[in-house]
Amino acid sequence: MTLSRARRRRRDVTLALTAVPALLLGALAAAPAQAAPADDIRVNEVVTTGSVEDSVELYNKGASTVDLSGWVLKDDDNGSAYTIAAGTTLAPGAFRAFDVHAAFGLGSSDKARLYLPGGTTLVDGHSWSSHSAPSWSRCPDGTGAFKAAAVTLGAANSCGGTGGTSPAAWPGGSSVATADAANVFGGDLSGLHQEGNVLWAAQNSGKLWRLVRDGSGGWKPDTANGWTSGKTLRFPGGSGAPDGEGVTVTGAGAAGGVFVASERNGDASGTSRLSVLRYDVAGTGSALTAVREWNLTASLPATGSNLGFEGITWVPDTALTGAGFKDASTGAPYDPAGYGPHGGGVFFVGVEGTGAVHGYVLQDSGSFTRVATVSTGMAGVMEVQWEPQASRLWAVCDNTCGGQHRTLKVDATGAFAVVAAYSRPTGMPDLNNEGFALAGADECVAGTRPAYWSDDSATGGHALRRGTVTC
Repeated sequence: MTLSRARRRRRDVTLALTAVPALLLGALAAAPAQAAPADDIRVNEVVTTGSVEDSVELYNKGASTVDLSGWVLKDDDNGSAYTIAAGTTLAPGAFRAFDVHAAFGLGSSDKARLYLPGGTTLVDGHSWSSHSAPSWSRCPDGTGAFKAAAVTLGAANSCGGTGGTSPAAWPGGSSVATADAANVFGGDLSGLHQEGNVLWAAQNSGKLWRLVRDGSGGWKPDTANGWTSGKTLRFPGGSGAPDGEGVTVTGAGAAGGVFVASERNGDASGTSRLSVLRYDVAGTGSALTAVREWNLTASLPATGSNLGFEGITWVPDTALTGAGFKDASTGAPYDPAGYGPHGGGVFFVGVEGTGAVHGYVLQDSGSFTRVATVSTGMAGVMEVQWEPQASRLWAVCDNTCGGQHRTLKVDATGAFAVVAAYSRPTGMPDLNNEGFALAGADECVAGTRPAYWSDDSATGGHALRRGTVTC
């Protein structure tokens, strides 16, 4: 669920760009053990406000891994310091973001400075006189000047700009109607995925719903096999309360398991737990215990515990190889045979706090590999959906972005990139829509087919709405 965050105190003193004096760089170069590696570490991105704030990214532009244990980040106040944990390293060409809000806040006129252990020897820094919009990013990475760009913490900067493609009109009908009976779900309904005559819906409060058609263009809870009130989700072993935010299935359909993206355990809601969980949904009980968990938290930039995974979708290997998709973990064309059994595709998860989409190969063994990090250019991503007919991803933002939708396709470099942006249908208010699903091509009539949204706030007692999109 998207929550407003209180702004920290903001400074109003305009500060000049921090530069490392040439004399200091010379001194660092003369130091036999630390000099060259230290000069390779750059402050690369700063985010001061928005869905994720008070974050500083470092980048290693050198050829050697650097041990960052004990290095210190500061703002413009020498009395404020964030010390990097022991054992933290940064490989060549790697990015690492640090959430510094527990140590200090980054104001509208402030600095982000990096020091060697001890906090007296300056390595690099950046200063600004207005809040990030939405990110201050070095372009190109590690060597260029800072500019406004999309948030890409933990990944290469979006140096084409903010990704601010002017949104076009919604590619479908302007009218939107409710698609559920009143007061069925309450609040917190989030991710959606349509599988033929079934609509799967994940709820933040730790439930999964199996919905069937109601005969009038909408959906209602399945009353068979214990689904009437949704089923309670549990982590492997039967404990906890997954904060279900996104849902999808693979090419095997629900028979191959239903996959839920969760951002935390509701029983420990202050701690991020960015996981994908697989459930066997064939039983009749009132609760579902995950048969597999892929905990991806350590592989991603830190976010607030309520700013993590919001959407998930599955893309077939054949679609990716056919489009020339490049595996970011190897730098080579994606080769499914290079991984063990993994369900025949890649799972793409959307992150609310960064507006990024990450692609993972989730192996049946429980291991995983991140093969893509994609900037959407939006402040947040609340849903992702694969549209096989057009070979494109949909990334959806809620009222944080005015209900904007963006589509992404694999470009000539082998990476997913934004190709279009769309406003929400004019007939739909600016709702807290956290779910989006597209009907299949078999439902196309007169050039359009149904599209569905789930409103986390259940405005007016309705959590589901129905519109159309062009085929």
